Amino acid sequence: KLTYYTPEYETKDTDILAAFRVTPQPGVPPEEAGAAVAAESSTGTWTTVWTDGLTSLDRYKGRCYNIEPVLGETDQYICYVAYPLDLFEEGSVTNMFTSIVGNVFGIKALPALRLEDLRIPTAIINTFQGPPHGIQVERDKLNKYGRPLLGCTI
Repeated sequence: KLTYYTPEYETKDTDILAAFRVTPQPGVPPEEAGAAVAAESSTGTWTTVWTDGLTSLDRYKGRCYNIEPVLGETDQYICYVAYPLDLFEEGSVTNMFTSIVGNVFGIKALPALRLEDLRIPTAIINTFQGPPHGIQVERDKLNKYGRPLLGCTI
């Protein structure tokens, strides 16, 4: 059985690490909410897929490895999720963000969900080629300086 809440998991330098602020529905334990986020944003599915038997999903799954209550807030938690590098296509920011911040925001067990932090290892950042004409040309076109620029379809 594939489980996505794994508090014993020790993160690797190559993992992409995400911190989600989660508000579970009443009666839903934070561990279940964290597991749902990890599953929905990686290899989890609500249906049986025949291709699941072709590979080891355990190798590619996201893992909720830590949960902390948000200080001063009722029923809000920070769920920390680690994603293995092999889950994502090299050089594709779109692929990475579609997985991490795509369908996960539609989980009914979570009335509120927000990505608070994302740590991307150098091993994958170095595969992103950037804009074809260079970042300075893009910044000049948009007149946006001193902050990250991100554009992708989710």
